[in-house]
Amino acid sequence: MDGTSLGCADVARVARRSASVELSSDAVERAEKAYLLAGEMGAKRAVYGRTTGVGANRHAVVDPESIDQHGLRLLRSHAGGSGDPFPDSTVRATLLIRLNQLAAAGSGVHPRLLLALETALRVGAVPHVHSRGAIGTGDLSALAEIALTIAGQQPWSVGWLDPVPISPGDALAFISSNAATLAEATLAWHELSRLLRASIVITALSYSALGGSPEAFAEVVHAARPHPGTVRCAAEIRRILMPDGDPPPGRRLQDPFGLRAFPQVHGPALDAVDALERVLTIDLNAAAENPLIDIGTERVYHHGQFSTAYVALALDSLRAALHHVAELATARLSNLVEPELTGLSPFLASGPVGSSGIMILEYVAHDALGQLRHAASPVTLGTAVISRGLEDHASFSTQAARSTAAAAKAYRTVLACELLGAVRALRLAGTELPDAPVAQALRRATTLLPMIEEDHPLSAEIARAEQVVDEFADY
Repeated sequence: MDGTSLGCADVARVARRSASVELSSDAVERAEKAYLLAGEMGAKRAVYGRTTGVGANRHAVVDPESIDQHGLRLLRSHAGGSGDPFPDSTVRATLLIRLNQLAAAGSGVHPRLLLALETALRVGAVPHVHSRGAIGTGDLSALAEIALTIAGQQPWSVGWLDPVPISPGDALAFISSNAATLAEATLAWHELSRLLRASIVITALSYSALGGSPEAFAEVVHAARPHPGTVRCAAEIRRILMPDGDPPPGRRLQDPFGLRAFPQVHGPALDAVDALERVLTIDLNAAAENPLIDIGTERVYHHGQFSTAYVALALDSLRAALHHVAELATARLSNLVEPELTGLSPFLASGPVGSSGIMILEYVAHDALGQLRHAASPVTLGTAVISRGLEDHASFSTQAARSTAAAAKAYRTVLACELLGAVRALRLAGTELPDAPVAQALRRATTLLPMIEEDHPLSAEIARAEQVVDEFADY
């Protein structure tokens, strides 16, 4: 951790404990310089949150005789979160992001807080952090709970560290961050990145089951309208389905939109997830604390870098694009149960006339699609006026991150239903696939998913498909 080079994928690895953390010695030295500079500035001029109150109390100067307890008072008053606790993985991601931001040396906290975060990540200690209490202008309650836990004022959820003293100026400097929101957003980005890649493979399975036309994915078609995500999506379909570049013609002159318009609908989602990664990467490595203690100019700057409009808007855009993608997946599922398109029995049933086969999958997929549609509502249309009217705007990026996580969960269900339908259709038809990644994907799917031809409860198979669907991100 050096404050400059943390990536979104790194956050996911540490959150899931598949990577360890080491703090750069240079970052500790810079943090020490910022800490000393902050103390000097606070002795010369008013510094928000260090020598004054916060919010509408910004002009209230703290009594010098009580300054030693000002930090703890501030943390205690702000540790008022509610709701369910964050999962351990989200808390670890939060600790990591806050550590890296502090390593950027703009906060002025004592370096021992950086070392405490590094130690917690290394030994697996996890604070108990409530999930509710932020609106995209700083995760004050969550970070106050983390700081109080480090200080020995609140119990750890997992593990334990020796208490670390809180210096008078450490409180606001530590909690002036959106690290918890960024953690939720980054983990949602990671899941959706994989699901969107997996969706291309699952679409290729549906294409094979439906006898799709390769013309819709031709390189010349997409060169004529070269949106980056669309070009990339079509190229991936060709790689997965058509390694020799000379595919057989499809069954129809024109396919349903679920196949024919797939690159044009999936492409914007690929672009949106890439755009979100760029935004998050900047914020993961940002010294965005208010005030900024700048060791280069040796000055203190009060500002509005706590606003996370970029994050909120990027998340809103991704969810809107994802809803279109999920609509197309449910459309392909409907195609898979239609005999005129597959040449198989209605609902891919095997049994007496009137058997229902996978009929219920459409209901499940559209239930999930309805949840996704609700989650796609833009949070950036909201507003808030708080702290006696001083703070009169909020991005609601926190709510955008939560909605994106909910959308990812619903999208996983939609993909699971499509995967079950495509694999069942290919099995029933005995389709021979070309020597290409699509054949490898089908072999893997037939290993992971059971084939029960007669009518039976599908709940266990849906759950199983949800568990394995992102395995197809690596084909």
